Amino acid sequence: MPRRLAEPAFHLDRSAARPLTTQLSGALRKAMSGGTLTPGERLPSSRALAAQLGVSRTVVTEAYQQLYAEGWLEGRHGSGTFVAQDSAPPSPARHDAGGNDDVGGHGAPSATATPAVHTTAPRPSREQARRQGMIDLRPGAPWVRDHDRAAWRRAWRHAAEQPLDEDPDPRGLPRLRAFLADHLRRTRAVRIGPENVMVTRGTGNGLDLVGAALLGAGTRAGVEEPGYQKARTILAARGALVLPCPVDRDGILTEHLPDDLSLLHTTPAHQYPLGGRLPVPRRERLLAWARRNAAMIVEDDYDAEFRYDVAPLPALYGLGPDRVILLGTLSKTLSPDLGIGWIVAEPALLERLAAVRHDLSDRTSVPVQAATALLLERGDLDRHLRRMRLEYARRRGLLIDLLTTRPVGDTAGLHVLLPLPARAVAPVVAEVAERGVLVDDTSRASQGAPTVHGLVLGYGSAHPADLRRACAVLNEAVARHTGRPA
Repeated sequence: MPRRLAEPAFHLDRSAARPLTTQLSGALRKAMSGGTLTPGERLPSSRALAAQLGVSRTVVTEAYQQLYAEGWLEGRHGSGTFVAQDSAPPSPARHDAGGNDDVGGHGAPSATATPAVHTTAPRPSREQARRQGMIDLRPGAPWVRDHDRAAWRRAWRHAAEQPLDEDPDPRGLPRLRAFLADHLRRTRAVRIGPENVMVTRGTGNGLDLVGAALLGAGTRAGVEEPGYQKARTILAARGALVLPCPVDRDGILTEHLPDDLSLLHTTPAHQYPLGGRLPVPRRERLLAWARRNAAMIVEDDYDAEFRYDVAPLPALYGLGPDRVILLGTLSKTLSPDLGIGWIVAEPALLERLAAVRHDLSDRTSVPVQAATALLLERGDLDRHLRRMRLEYARRRGLLIDLLTTRPVGDTAGLHVLLPLPARAVAPVVAEVAERGVLVDDTSRASQGAPTVHGLVLGYGSAHPADLRRACAVLNEAVARHTGRPA
């Protein structure tokens, strides 16, 4: 039976302090959770609902995008917007008070998000995939089963012996900040001291703190297109209008950057998801743009430690510390469970971030910081990093050798991009999932209609034997839907 068109009636109060978009997304959310709007119902187009409510189309579009991101709505671009079939969609997005590497911080305003609208049905979590015996090649997960257990136990015994502090420094333990400054000097060629370092729970938490300090209602922030989906969600939650900024195989296209951005999120060491690294001349043009427009650049260094066939480029921060904020994490080096990352910035800006963090009651676990400091002090982290570089290089080589279609973006990091014709992407994703292999596609990294088509394959958490099996499944599916030889 055809799904009927819903005609929701809401009252939006223009005199209220809450933005119209927030009012509309809240009203739709309430209608869906209360049963006024039922699963499968088709919502009006953004143009039709905007006319009905007497608001701009942007208000409706951004409200729909927020609800897509939260799982309340489903549908593909051009085919309509529908209430999700799930009778109990997830609760509205909120900031996590725990110590993970997702959207960090507390007290974030309920604001408009601008994530990708190309959503698909919910997929199993990584734990569910493991229980179901699936091979998970979705990017973002490292190998966590091969660390030095003796060093790990020693670090946690040390942490347990440290006194607790009722009011810890929001910048982090001085000892850990000093070790991180030395680590970044050696690995990323940035000359800094502990006064330039704030310890965070990861890049998501760091970006959220930057957004809380530098953004607000009416500000404009840029994110690479395609780019990091969580960055769009975080910056939008801090009140910014998030604009897509196009990239090519090397990274951000500086000539296409708007002149009215307050902040730009970029991944110059290993562009996510295309895998390019930003050349030095373009880095210099990017810094010139930032200085000309008084904009801040957030350099997300999410997996810069892993590089294979090319020498690493120094961090962008080293070329322009006055205009760059460097974010990093140990999530890919050790484990996301550790919940340790950092912000590197000029001392004056770092003091501002510390004040905001104190006001938000946001903090990084002191025992976790103490354990990490010992891993750095004794060289355990460096030894683990060297081992994992060799291990990931072997897995990356295996993936390249076994895939019949040559991936791109394979010189660094823990993922590659397998280019495919646009028509083949969805059928390949569906077929390999039916055969026990989970992959991402570029639509999940796109704010608008994807301009680059293909599969994003993460190889960090997959055993080599599983990689062999997954590549055989991928080759057969790609051949079936593209006509290429298997």
